[in-house]
Amino acid sequence: MNRYRQFRPFILATALLLLVSSVALACPTCKDNMAHDPASANLVRGYAYSIMFLLSMPPLIFGSLCAYFYWEVRKARAKQGQAELTMGVKV
Repeated sequence: MNRYRQFRPFILATALLLLVSSVALACPTCKDNMAHDPASANLVRGYAYSIMFLLSMPPLIFGSLCAYFYWEVRKARAKQGQAELTMGVKV
């Protein structure tokens, strides 16, 4: 029975998640009222755009930083190669 003790938190968390998921599906603001109401179509569209914007920011920031560091490394290597050519010394 001791070897099942380590699985107790996982089983409890899974059971809690399954019990609470039915409550999350019943969100009246997002699911039923706003999806079928033509008056709130712009609000729903705004939510969708804000979610897309928020999801796009981490890859955009990470990609920009990677591109910047790649450019800096290439610039440093080119400068080092130019110094080797002018001095004739390998670094």
